[in-house]
Amino acid sequence: MTVSREVELEGHIIDSGMMQSCFGIIMDLGGSFSVQEFDIGRHKDEESYARMLVEADDEDQLQSIVHELHQHGVNPSDPKDATLVPAPDDQVVPHGFYSTTNHPTYIRHDGEWIEVEDMEMDCAVVVEDGDSPRAYTKVLNAIEEGDLVVTDETGIKVQPPERPRDSGGAFGFMQGGVSSERPSESTIRKIANAIEETKKEGGKVMAVCGPALIHSGAREDLARLVREGYVDMLSAGNGFAVHDIERDIYGTSLGMDTESLDHPRHGHKHHIYTISEVIREGGIEEAVESGTIESGVMYECIDNDRPFVLAGSIRDDGPLPDTITDAVEAQNAIREQAHEADMVLMLSTLLHSVAVGNCLPSTTRVVCVDINPATVTQLLDRGSAQAVGMVTDIGTFVPILAEQLLSED
Repeated sequence: MTVSREVELEGHIIDSGMMQSCFGIIMDLGGSFSVQEFDIGRHKDEESYARMLVEADDEDQLQSIVHELHQHGVNPSDPKDATLVPAPDDQVVPHGFYSTTNHPTYIRHDGEWIEVEDMEMDCAVVVEDGDSPRAYTKVLNAIEEGDLVVTDETGIKVQPPERPRDSGGAFGFMQGGVSSERPSESTIRKIANAIEETKKEGGKVMAVCGPALIHSGAREDLARLVREGYVDMLSAGNGFAVHDIERDIYGTSLGMDTESLDHPRHGHKHHIYTISEVIREGGIEEAVESGTIESGVMYECIDNDRPFVLAGSIRDDGPLPDTITDAVEAQNAIREQAHEADMVLMLSTLLHSVAVGNCLPSTTRVVCVDINPATVTQLLDRGSAQAVGMVTDIGTFVPILAEQLLSED
């Protein structure tokens, strides 16, 4: 005896490979299927629809198949209201709670579909009941006793990004994947177009930066992008800010002159001296106001009122007064910032790229640039499948990007 469940797919399910992926999932997990209805979109802007009967040997196997299909945007053909269970205690979720993807998600409540707000992966969904019910994500440590948490996968609809045949627009090239070719001015031009389009639409661009950007000599070009408004906010670690400020005060980055590549005498102490000077002033803003810091990325952030988040790590020297050393507090600050971004440039930093990527919905445009292809592939593997990756030297990428954007001003 077998058990079965009727499910449906809709959208650009052929062009995006969604239908083929679903067939593969069912067969890989030992199930079978029959397509009961299939309406194919006959024009580039038309969507397709398929209704399938999924069969398995037992209920556990069927549930496993349906769970995997659900992550790819397959939904039951006869949706019911989502199951809500009160959280038994602070930071404790009910058994079988629904763990979110980063895709746009809807839950069915009182017969109506409600979009889940602040979408990001690995969260719970909480529903506020009332005249105007709303649903939103909460990280586990923010759950409060009594929160109505969505459990199981009943009454939940997920919509992964699609790839219609006519991708069009400046973001048409962003189809995911990794390029390991030499720096391509045509690709960087497309990224510049994407930034310009984001700004034209009133969107915000966030830069996620690692210290290698300073070491490679791209500091001044990124500072120009901040100053001219192409970068609206910054997410980085203590090291990035320290070496950026060190370059201003001492002309070095981690003790090396980024122009002559010389190592001045006692240069290895410069980053510690830098931290000391900023602490003496009381913070980065105070150091800018006093004239201690006169240039660089952090200077432009302060001077042009561009918000930044510096998240600390266990190996930080100092750290700077502006660095958030509490890990949960830093996560919350990154999360709040990431939810405001419409496009994100991840520039040569593995840990920060993955951290920010975890907070982004799959609808946010992401470009990840690193000399190490493992950084880019790990970001994609962690769930940020919407990211386009470029494997190149950050010291080459940022100057070319700045030239493309600023040459038309």
